Amino acid sequence: MKRSARIPRFRLLYLLPLALAASHAAFAQDDAQQKLGMRLFNQSCRVCHTKPTLTSPQYGPVLSMNTLGGKTEIMREVISNGTPRMPGFKYDFKPEQIDAIVAYLKTVPAPAEAAPNSGKTGVAPGAD
Repeated sequence: MKRSARIPRFRLLYLLPLALAASHAAFAQDDAQQKLGMRLFNQSCRVCHTKPTLTSPQYGPVLSMNTLGGKTEIMREVISNGTPRMPGFKYDFKPEQIDAIVAYLKTVPAPAEAAPNSGKTGVAPGAD
């Protein structure tokens, strides 16, 4: 009689919790990194990359998972070294903190495209 190479069911019951715990730990680590990234983004990036009020200008582009083509290495490089219009943060943040900002940005959905203006302003004609 040939022996099967299958793992007995009772052993699978012992392995399943280990596999679930490992995946949960990885998820928790990713979540903690993203939370750190969000905190650092709010602390140092939001001032230029979001529009705080209707009347104030927005200095930098809106950032999302599609920024710089969604390429992690390029995002990391720009955050570290800056651009002609943006300061670099390599002296302010450790590499793992920059990685956390990138991880957070990877969770930010791309902004919806603005609907084309149909010429309507919402003001009734002659209501000046």
